[in-house]
Amino acid sequence: MIKKTSPFTVVALATALLISGCATPASIDPAAVPETPAAFKEGDGRWTASAPAEAQPRGDWWKAFADPALDRLVERATDGNTSIAVAAARLSQARAVLHATDSSRAPQLGATAGATRATDTSAQGRPGSMTSVGAALSYEVDLFGRLRSASNAAALDAQSREALLQSTQLLVQADVAQTYLALRAIDDERALVRGTVLAYRDTLRLTERRFDAGDVAELDVARVRTQMAATEADAVALDRRRAELEHALATLVGEPASSFGLDAGPWTTGLPVIPAGVPSTVLARRPDVSAAQRSMQAAQARVGIARTAWLPSLSLTAAGGQASPQLGDLFNWSARAWSLGALLALPLLDGGRREAGVQSARAELDAAVAGYREQVLVAFRDVEDQLSALQLLAVQAELQSQAVTSASRATALSTSRYRNGLVSQLDLLDAQRSELANRRQALQVKSAQYQATVALVRALGGSWDAKSS
Repeated sequence: MIKKTSPFTVVALATALLISGCATPASIDPAAVPETPAAFKEGDGRWTASAPAEAQPRGDWWKAFADPALDRLVERATDGNTSIAVAAARLSQARAVLHATDSSRAPQLGATAGATRATDTSAQGRPGSMTSVGAALSYEVDLFGRLRSASNAAALDAQSREALLQSTQLLVQADVAQTYLALRAIDDERALVRGTVLAYRDTLRLTERRFDAGDVAELDVARVRTQMAATEADAVALDRRRAELEHALATLVGEPASSFGLDAGPWTTGLPVIPAGVPSTVLARRPDVSAAQRSMQAAQARVGIARTAWLPSLSLTAAGGQASPQLGDLFNWSARAWSLGALLALPLLDGGRREAGVQSARAELDAAVAGYREQVLVAFRDVEDQLSALQLLAVQAELQSQAVTSASRATALSTSRYRNGLVSQLDLLDAQRSELANRRQALQVKSAQYQATVALVRALGGSWDAKSS
């Protein structure tokens, strides 16, 4: 026997099938995502495009600098930095949200117990008591994948938070390395400036003896004293800058600046050379790019979730237990009670609330796509910046080394000729100023090379060695 189906049922089913496509994630316009260039412009042409590889290890890249003090500082920052702690807490929160979202896909079971006393109309208004115990079971059938999509979106959010934690760790590690290297550069510059102050003192003593002998005027003495005082002032300024860098390191490792200290020492840190032809998979694993990608995918899934508001929902319920007006009879077989139910709900009119939800989710997706595009463009710019910086700094360092050699030779010649009275004091001071300026410039170029190397590591998303652990 064929059961006749009502016209309303046919229309409802047809409508559900027609709009079931709303449950699928929204598509993304390929034009909204930037094209991946075949190679980096600043390089040797062997930097090629690749698929995402955020799962690749990022490695202990700072160990390539072969500086035990830097290793210890990075380890302390990994354990004590507050930004890392906040990012780790955000990841735990996202994972808790994922667990809560997944739980909605499982059957829900609860226990009940109650007692009521009320008037009974069937007993001429006399009061009566009713006690009950039981259990209730409910389950929402995921007809159109709404619950599954919500779980997928929450999982992508958790992955985004995990990538952000990795990004924060990489950022802190790079900040520690750059701050430490800047401090060591200051230590070398301070030693250079204070050494020049000692040279000026020797020149001053010589000039004072010649003034006492009547060979030079008092103006020559005043010039040397002026130059020596100005150079000492530069040394004090470097002391102030070093203190600031030391305090910054304290904050990065999560310790009070008042109790943190790093002794001055020679700059013996090695300068690693990132080899040509590093595969671009190291760029594809950048944590911030991965986080932006996951956020975009989560927003894409939520558009599909918002569309499911137009679809019917089906809930199954079951309840069973005991109910009796006499507490002593509560667990008798005759006091048993049970119920089964199913509820199919299809919203019809809501004043545009569901459409507004879809539009809001779509706007969130548009923002996420734009954010992902921006992050990818920034990633390529960062790499190009540091590649060009390292190339040009290498040339600059070579030229600056030649300038230092020439300035040092000029100072030696001027000193000898001044002692023999062949050149004026102005010539000697000018040669000494030139040598100091060129030596300081050479140190600053060297420091810039270290800073650019760390910045390139950060731009690549970690160690350039894919086998690093």
